[in-house]
Amino acid sequence: MAEPIVAHEPGPVPVLDGIGALAPRFDLILCDVWGVLHDGVRAHPAAGEALTRFRALPGERPRRVVLVSNAPRPGSAVQVLLDAFGVPRSAYDAIVTSGDLTRTLMAERADAPMHHLGPDRDLPIFEGLDLRRGGPDDAAHVVVTGLLDDETETAEDYRARLEPWRARGVPIICANPDLVVERGARLIPCAGAIASLYESMGGTVIYAGKPHVPVYEAAVAAAAALDGSAPLPRDRVMAVGDAIRTDIAGARAYGIVSVLVARGIHAAELGVEAGAKLGDVAGWLAAQPVHPDAVVDVLRW
Repeated sequence: MAEPIVAHEPGPVPVLDGIGALAPRFDLILCDVWGVLHDGVRAHPAAGEALTRFRALPGERPRRVVLVSNAPRPGSAVQVLLDAFGVPRSAYDAIVTSGDLTRTLMAERADAPMHHLGPDRDLPIFEGLDLRRGGPDDAAHVVVTGLLDDETETAEDYRARLEPWRARGVPIICANPDLVVERGARLIPCAGAIASLYESMGGTVIYAGKPHVPVYEAAVAAAAALDGSAPLPRDRVMAVGDAIRTDIAGARAYGIVSVLVARGIHAAELGVEAGAKLGDVAGWLAAQPVHPDAVVDVLRW
């Protein structure tokens, strides 16, 4: 690639074969997880290899990768899943999740009764916290981690459950701002879909995770803590993700370069399902509210 990419410069968005030519200009990659490193069932080997190669690059300071996920569970629980999917630990240095930020938000509200809306698999988000748990009728706030049955339900199934909270002015803490996530070849609704519905009904939502700036600040701070150094300047940080609404919008809000992985949650819109070759993305990008600084088919070197 002949010309350097500068964050948010106007003009056509380049489509790259991989990140190999771009990555050496950065010291830190903030990388999405679902849809980039794995599809919810198995790892994408080329993605793990690309991040491993980035971390091995020489430089004045160690190259770092922090995984930034909207998973509604702590980073330690996400690492267990990554191991099970086959994502190599050589691909990353640390994990920061919306679940981690949600735990901070809950701890700040520990004296008020809290109700949980979500599946039991998300219960690790509460471990070690001294919270007042309440039922739906007496909750001062509600933590939404996901749909109870995301295989069959949609957010609309929760409208009647949400209405009494809206009427009482109960705020919702959304532990996963994603609307959907990949699970194999399917897109599964997430807590963000419920939160979006609640907002449309006039309810108040407090979001943890992407695209909101605090999760990026936490991720950059986590990288700095690894080396006992000051946080990197933003022109040395690059974000990689597969979602315009969260990954790309969040990187834009934080002021860093972003790379969109096309073969993720937008694969159907871009017509790259089932092994189809990535074609011209300019028309699709023109219709999006924010734009990445580059596009790759999949994360590879």
